[in-house]
Amino acid sequence: MTLTDVEICSVALVKIGANGITSFDDETVEADVARRLYEVTLRGLIASHPWHFSMAGAELEPLDEPAVAGFTFVFALPADLLRIVSAGASSRARGLDYLLTGSRLHASSSRAVLHYQRRPETAVFPPFFVQALIARLAAEFCLPLTEGTSRADALYKLAAAEHKVARLIDSQQATPRAVEDFTLIAARV
Repeated sequence: MTLTDVEICSVALVKIGANGITSFDDETVEADVARRLYEVTLRGLIASHPWHFSMAGAELEPLDEPAVAGFTFVFALPADLLRIVSAGASSRARGLDYLLTGSRLHASSSRAVLHYQRRPETAVFPPFFVQALIARLAAEFCLPLTEGTSRADALYKLAAAEHKVARLIDSQQATPRAVEDFTLIAARV
């Protein structure tokens, strides 16, 4: 069962003993808090770990702008970028020296391929991520709605535990990376 953004917020609100919402436009304090905190909390949680469901790739086109810090080429970043995970000059997207300044990537290579995180549609959130998100939202909603600092602290600890479990499950969603170019392996050959 896929939950909507509003349903996710509603579950988090119920977890702290508040009333659920049917829309971010409801004229309630709960809806106002959810509307203000949901997207920023979600984006922060996505950027906190390279979740497999949030990954995207792009080959960037060089711009006709001056580069900075000794780099030669400038590239515009994808509009949906939250965080760069890796960058390269080949399809593997690794090994590129670069600098981020605002919405630009500066590099010495004329080719830049990114693996990056974006904010995907809510429908693709896996259940383990939804659980971690609900726990984090409950912690974020607690203080403005209940003013209970000790309760908020307990919810943040629960959210950290849920985040840890979700990261573990997510890490099992692909074949582990092999060690490449490690000096001790090369020395044994």
